[in-house]
Amino acid sequence: MNIGDTDLGDRPLFLAPMEDITDPSFRIICKHYGADFVYTEFVSSDGLIRDGVKSVRKIDINDNERPIGIQIYGHIIESMVEAAKIAESANPELIDINFGCPVKKIANRGAGSGMMRNVPLMVKMTESIVKAVNLPVTVKTRLGWDEESKNIVDIAERLQDAGISAITIHGRTRSQMYKGDADWRLIGEVKNNPRIKIPVIGNGDVNGPEKAEDIFKSYGVDGIMIGRATVGRPWIFREIKHYFRTGEILPEPTLNEKVDLAILHLKKSLDYKEGNRGIYEMRRHLSNYFKGLPNFKETRLKLLTSLDIEEIYNLLEYIRTNWY
Repeated sequence: MNIGDTDLGDRPLFLAPMEDITDPSFRIICKHYGADFVYTEFVSSDGLIRDGVKSVRKIDINDNERPIGIQIYGHIIESMVEAAKIAESANPELIDINFGCPVKKIANRGAGSGMMRNVPLMVKMTESIVKAVNLPVTVKTRLGWDEESKNIVDIAERLQDAGISAITIHGRTRSQMYKGDADWRLIGEVKNNPRIKIPVIGNGDVNGPEKAEDIFKSYGVDGIMIGRATVGRPWIFREIKHYFRTGEILPEPTLNEKVDLAILHLKKSLDYKEGNRGIYEMRRHLSNYFKGLPNFKETRLKLLTSLDIEEIYNLLEYIRTNWY
């Protein structure tokens, strides 16, 4: 599979862009475990063109994260075009347009999945961005706004005609948010549409090797994007690739490996983020790294409430020596 000049090989795995999750610390770790392509957290076009510190920092990428895409969102064409040009200057492999975020404050403004209620504007915005930059432009979107408007087959055709180089489809409507099961049947319908020539990447509910294998075989997608299942479990990429090669389920990392990983992840997070933000945003990962340990409630509570760095490191070492 290729996007522009980037060769991603056969059956590539993508790390989904996730706010407050896919920062450089997590992207590098997921690359280590086998993610073929990663994305920045989504970046506000308004924040980027106004030189907002948080937005500008999000497009600061390193060579060891490549290949990488910068994802932008917004509801005004002129702002999105300008933001795309700024993102291009950071030299990612591609610019991705977020037409999929279901969060109310974004969608109700007409950005993210809110664009699905105005397909002509979506197409015009995409076409404008494609013309404005020299990098490949891709799109991430959903099946439709709600159950009565699952128009992704038509949308995919129109976005392809607008010049995108690939499309990622989350198998839910905006109304579903993240509830219910992802509908891969419709994603497969887009992929198998004879009019569609660009790569189709599927997203939704991939939580292990067997599911990934079944999706590639059943729906013929070019790639799979994984989001929530990576949180506190970045080794899912290694598990899937091992299964593809051998047909065997790879055992989870040992507790020692998980502790080492948690320490490394925390250090990288603190290097990147100021103040206590690095701790706050690590908590969801720390919780999941040690999910399933028996009699863990008290230690887990301390781990997820402490703001003392040394105490957190000591707790991680305590986990190493007291659970085995």
